[in-house]
Amino acid sequence: MSELTHFDETGASRMVDVGEKGVTQRVAVAEATVRMQAETLRKIQDKAFAKGDVLEVARLAGIMGAKQTSHLIPLCHPLPLEGVTVGFEMTSERAVQITATVKVTAKTGVEMEALTAVTTAALTVYDMCKAIDRGMEITDVRLVSKSGGKSGDFTRTT
Repeated sequence: MSELTHFDETGASRMVDVGEKGVTQRVAVAEATVRMQAETLRKIQDKAFAKGDVLEVARLAGIMGAKQTSHLIPLCHPLPLEGVTVGFEMTSERAVQITATVKVTAKTGVEMEALTAVTTAALTVYDMCKAIDRGMEITDVRLVSKSGGKSGDFTRTT
């Protein structure tokens, strides 16, 4: 199990010791898609929900989610995030793609923070729209890219 950094040689869980790692700027980008009925997406675009502007509430939820990652994922380090952005793109008449970019200068990366941001934003879209569309789907949650740190850069090619 030694290749999995969150387990020791006996298989016990552990928080990775980053004490000897260098401080570098780290950036991670993640995305998720929410698929829904076309009418639901039209109502989102028209800001026609009594609860408010769905995407702005989801943006704030995504930012808050990124900031709370270490409280939600047991072995994540608490990090002093320097920037979190959450954006939305209508990729069809039935889907909105959510993208989050998270930045930090630290000894460990922010991949989990970016993934938490997009999933929290997607869950918020679902929560705000579920009264009219319980069939919504949250799909394609994934890391798009990361930079910084000892393991180097990663960019998704598919």
